[in-house]
Amino acid sequence: MASALRRLAPIARSLASGQRLHSTSAFRAEQNPLLLYTAQTPNGRKVSVLLEELKAARGLQYDVHKIDISAGTQKEPWFLKLNPNGRIPVLVDHARGGFTVFETAAILLYLEQHYDQERSFSFDPVSEADEYSVMLQWMVWAHGGLGPMQGQANHFKNAAPTEIPYAIQRYQDETKRLYGVLEMRLGDRDHLAGPGRGKYTISDMNAHPWVAGHQWAGIESLDQWPSLKRWFDRIADRPAVQAGFAVPE
Repeated sequence: MASALRRLAPIARSLASGQRLHSTSAFRAEQNPLLLYTAQTPNGRKVSVLLEELKAARGLQYDVHKIDISAGTQKEPWFLKLNPNGRIPVLVDHARGGFTVFETAAILLYLEQHYDQERSFSFDPVSEADEYSVMLQWMVWAHGGLGPMQGQANHFKNAAPTEIPYAIQRYQDETKRLYGVLEMRLGDRDHLAGPGRGKYTISDMNAHPWVAGHQWAGIESLDQWPSLKRWFDRIADRPAVQAGFAVPE
């Protein structure tokens, strides 16, 4: 477990000297069709993981512009033109006239629609309608529950100006309950969606970065959820996941 967490930490130091995976200038003439505005947060990592998976599977290239959340860059007028909600990540598709997408679930689904025609990481919404629906259900579940609850646990444990024990306990307990939901789902499965033991899809990529931050939320170990832990470690071992977690450099 510890080794998996270490692998998911920023790995810029492990990159070969002089190598760069992406451009970090948003104001140059983009060499690649996609430009991602992001930071190393769970929501940011969801998209960079899929982009790295598509890079490995399809050769898809993209550029990156790092957003300094601590400096409030995401609230500057130029960024609010891209996303009025003032949150990362944001994807700009120069291959489609500069079309802009915000909200992580929308970005993941957009990339699958336009850049993974083989449906390597999703399902066809017509011919595989049931599996596609299950995938969407787990994505919506994570956006409505796992992300907000663990995000509040993170905030009250690490960032609140005044310690509020009730709030810390409340959101940690709810995060643990949601981990229990994942444990039930993964008890006889390898992935959240798909027939049989499942298929690695954007529903896994959408939940995994939050679970990767469990210690930040005050949950020291995943040992009480063995099926969840196996799922977590299996995904953490993927090279594209490790690369995606290091974006931006």
